[in-house]
Amino acid sequence: MRIHGGLRVAGFVAASLGAAAAGVLLTACGSLNVVAEGGDSNLMLHGNDPVAYFTAGSATPGRPDLKATHHDATYRFASDENRRQFITSPERFAPQFGGFSAQAMAYAVPVATDAATFKIIDGRLYLFENARARLYFEMDQERNLRLANQYWESEVRGASSWQLHALWRQLWRVPEYKSDADLAAEYERRFGRKP
Repeated sequence: MRIHGGLRVAGFVAASLGAAAAGVLLTACGSLNVVAEGGDSNLMLHGNDPVAYFTAGSATPGRPDLKATHHDATYRFASDENRRQFITSPERFAPQFGGFSAQAMAYAVPVATDAATFKIIDGRLYLFENARARLYFEMDQERNLRLANQYWESEVRGASSWQLHALWRQLWRVPEYKSDADLAAEYERRFGRKP
């Protein structure tokens, strides 16, 4: 009787997890870090102007009436000139890794960002979930950038659900994975202070 009850519970848990996974698949936005705001359902950069990261050096809110679409995502702009520059060369201004955190992408984990913590590297826009993630990325920037590009191209870019992919990579981590505690300890060893 216990075995039968245990199987019933295991079956219920499996069915619940399956239903949750299906729900995530139906609501997922592929491999772009987008939000819904107003009439824009696939809004990149939380509505910030992608060109302003380069020209103003900050996350600058775009106007809802000044926008353009690139790879099924909507971008907003603070000025007509910024919109014109983007339309002329969208790949130059669009965030790398679909707008996901560059630090987490080095572990093949798509993590949403707030779009305010960023870094321009070799003329490209990289986002981070917070300042500490950017700090950890910078500890070994060349290596992390190489790994992030590798994992983006080989498995994350084509994912049908970034949420499910992130869950999968949290359960089955890449060999290079380091926890926040590992990274904090490494930072303290290198620089003699806490991050």
